[in-house]
Amino acid sequence: MEGKRDSFRVSTSDDLEVSTYLEIAKEKGGEQPIPEKAPEVDRGAVVVIDFGSQYSMLIARRVRECRVYCEILPHDAPWQRVASLKPRGFIFSGGPASVYEPGVPLAPSYVYETHLPILGICYGMQVLAHQLGGKVALGTKHEYGHAILHQGDVESPIFADLPPSLPVWMSHGDQILEMPPGFTVLGYTENSPIAVMGNEYGIIGLQFHPEVAHTPQGKEILKNFLYRICGCSGNWTPASFIAESVERIRKQVGGGRVICALSGGVDSAVTAALIHRAIGDQLTCIFVNNGLLRREEAERTLNTFQRNLKMNIIYVDATERFLQRLEGVVDPEAKRRVVGEEFIQVFEEEAAKLGRVDFLAQGTLYPDVIESTTPESKASAKIKTHHNVGALPTKMTFSLIEPLRYLFKDEVREVGLELGMPEEMVWRQPFPGPGLAIRIIGEVTKDRLEILRAADWVVMNEIKKAKLYRQLWQSFAVLTDTRSVGVMGDFRTYGHLVAIRAVTSEDAMTADWARLPYDLLARISNRIVNEVSGVNRVVYDICSKPPSTIEWE
Repeated sequence: MEGKRDSFRVSTSDDLEVSTYLEIAKEKGGEQPIPEKAPEVDRGAVVVIDFGSQYSMLIARRVRECRVYCEILPHDAPWQRVASLKPRGFIFSGGPASVYEPGVPLAPSYVYETHLPILGICYGMQVLAHQLGGKVALGTKHEYGHAILHQGDVESPIFADLPPSLPVWMSHGDQILEMPPGFTVLGYTENSPIAVMGNEYGIIGLQFHPEVAHTPQGKEILKNFLYRICGCSGNWTPASFIAESVERIRKQVGGGRVICALSGGVDSAVTAALIHRAIGDQLTCIFVNNGLLRREEAERTLNTFQRNLKMNIIYVDATERFLQRLEGVVDPEAKRRVVGEEFIQVFEEEAAKLGRVDFLAQGTLYPDVIESTTPESKASAKIKTHHNVGALPTKMTFSLIEPLRYLFKDEVREVGLELGMPEEMVWRQPFPGPGLAIRIIGEVTKDRLEILRAADWVVMNEIKKAKLYRQLWQSFAVLTDTRSVGVMGDFRTYGHLVAIRAVTSEDAMTADWARLPYDLLARISNRIVNEVSGVNRVVYDICSKPPSTIEWE
């Protein structure tokens, strides 16, 4: 059955049962215009309709891991935006609302009118039931955490090659009391008689979360939906992404000129390499030393880019400008705005020297977009302003090119390797756009920067010696605004407190603190206290994200 979907799709719009569904859906939500027919399938994309779930990004990651392209769109996205993706199916995310309350987000009617398969997850399943004629109410028993799902008597491709019972992760208080017409029970748990429902047209509802690690076989369930029900072929690869991006960049740029902000990180490096492949010498890269970089970073970055990428590179030392702008600034959001504004001003000045420049390229990633609450992520709460997203002045004179805007970090690395970039560049740990400014708590000064650089150098050196660098998402030092009493020799000291942060993560949306060996932590602490003047205490951050963020500011 793999790769086939004919028997699970809505066959024609004049089918009586389907027409009934559509009429009910129109009445219960969705004011968007309805297309006349399903969009033409292109690369086999799947659209994740976001109802405000904390797991929407994770759903997208799991779909991408199956080599199927997808994007997350808000529940009120216009049809034109959805149609541009030429989808083969939809996934409804979970969400915090209850479908029976007034004003809650529901699916637009065009989703049903496309006659494409739909997978509803948790709240998404309840949306399906509510809009298609079923009944949802507050459950007499809530389900949070592990549960055992048992398959029903009716076979479904959603459970192909899976055992009759499997562990799943539940997180819901509402319950489906009545299924819509034409649906059957495909799975149940002790507390949910209708834990999975589906019909013959490929509309499936899951009360549990297949996207989380706590559902061990969740990826297989998603893959069954993508391959066996939607008919996706899994052809979205780094090579196909590069080919599509090159074509899109050439079309967008035309005969224009592009400048690219190089930071030394993998995001900007892959952005530059991708654009250079598309337009060649129409690209000029500008590396700005903002004075907020780590020790030897400017020199190593320039050497790497000039040796490996062979592009036009302009080096600008703007250290004094940035430090002057940051003088007296202590609020972390203000620091981000200052760095972002100065960054753009430097670019505008350098662009003026080049003559006409039409585009600015940035290495914005999908998690940056989500955390900064752009129009694509209206249902998500703003956590912080990202340097590449929300800190840009409104009067910026460039048009933006962001070829990695819908990629996760691991996908960026795959693309970088496919482009032939050196591994030491591709596997560099993420470094924030505002640099060390947000790893210094309080005011940023030359002296405090030197203290932090020295401490961070020790952390990096020991992490690499322990061969843990690639296993960690990020590892770094933070200079706090706390001072403490200490004793060195026979003298009392009153020195700075340095915090060490090391985390593991897949995409920075969530992260866990790394369980570094005690001996390694002891070496780091000992070296910092002995080698970094003015520091007499070192602590290790053992908070995960959430509730904390990875960076301290």
